[in-house]
Amino acid sequence: MYPILEAKKLTSNIYWMEVKAERVAKSCQPGQFVIVRTGADSERIPLTICDYDREKGTIIIVFQPVGASTYEMTSLQAGDAFHDVVGPLGCPSDLVSEPVEELKKKRILFVAGGVGTAPVYPQVKWLAKRGVRADVIVGAKTKDLLILEEEMKAVAGNLYVTTDDGSYGRSGMVTKTIQDLVEQEGKTYDVCIAIGPMIMMKFVCKTTEALGIPTVVSLNPIMVDGTGMCGACRVTVGGEVKFACVDGPEFDGHKVNFDEAMQRQQIYKTQEGRAYLAAKEKETHHGGCGNCGGEK
Repeated sequence: MYPILEAKKLTSNIYWMEVKAERVAKSCQPGQFVIVRTGADSERIPLTICDYDREKGTIIIVFQPVGASTYEMTSLQAGDAFHDVVGPLGCPSDLVSEPVEELKKKRILFVAGGVGTAPVYPQVKWLAKRGVRADVIVGAKTKDLLILEEEMKAVAGNLYVTTDDGSYGRSGMVTKTIQDLVEQEGKTYDVCIAIGPMIMMKFVCKTTEALGIPTVVSLNPIMVDGTGMCGACRVTVGGEVKFACVDGPEFDGHKVNFDEAMQRQQIYKTQEGRAYLAAKEKETHHGGCGNCGGEK
């Protein structure tokens, strides 16, 4: 069992938990995720690691209830426990493998949308600990849905907060702030890392492509089982089939077929839709592990 040490609501529909998971905390890196289960027969839920403490042996997860299993998680409190926590899974952020001296030469921009702020935070924190200060744009629909502002402010070089309704910070979508920073305020960036809803990442990539800024996106929102067996996270990148949970979750955003990925997300929600995708994609439908047997 994996005890929950602390649990709290960050907003009306976003939850934060500190979980004791010593082996995960010991080896995880920014960009990776875990799979949790509340019980022995419960659904497997992939969640990005928002933060970790190697000395305490704990990880932080942040989640938004979108189905029965994540809704069930909202009732868990300190003293409760997860039946299991599997991880770390996925590939670490590409930034982790770059020499620090090279990173210090780069002008890095992070763009976080909604609950996507959670997986952005550990990357920005990791960079800050190594003397690399990145600019960060955090977007939310309204002020009430903004999360981790103070935590992000402590590690970012410059933090730009924007709300769709203009209730706090800058007004408008994150794409408008990107354009304003580059076209109105003279900022230049060598790379952008965008994490958030699929539709947000799609339009961030359209914006950065027009501005000539290489962009990395994290496709963890499209995962279901998180191990490459279900086929849900299949995505086309540069014309090649990839599986976000084992090949990613980070990919070149300018090469991702977002329209296809979003369409698959909708189709995959029903049994009929999954059967349709299996028939259409044939032997490539299940390809993350290569030998799971699919739905036979």
